[in-house]
Amino acid sequence: MTSDGFETAALALRGATKVVQWGGARVYKVGGRIFAIAGLGGAISLKVTDLAYEVLVETGQARPAPYLARAKWVAFDDLEGLDDSEVVGWLATAHALVAAKLTRAQRAELGL
Repeated sequence: MTSDGFETAALALRGATKVVQWGGARVYKVGGRIFAIAGLGGAISLKVTDLAYEVLVETGQARPAPYLARAKWVAFDDLEGLDDSEVVGWLATAHALVAAKLTRAQRAELGL
């Protein structure tokens, strides 16, 4: 997947926004909460389910995301080497997991 493809997929999710922070990282949020990060050099980090975290880390496909691993975030070092449909699915899951933690009022405001 390309960097542009990642951004397009992330921003296609309902209520998703992007900010640039932390030295140039593109941070994708829903309701003000982060669900994915695209860093410099093609690395990405995103929230995954508990099961996906275990599988992705144990198989070596991903590594625990720095500073966010305790919250079940994984990091991929090379976005270009990832399958487009898998990344789109992971983004949708990350978005859903984070959106589920928003208040009922926030979800209604975002149309979720």
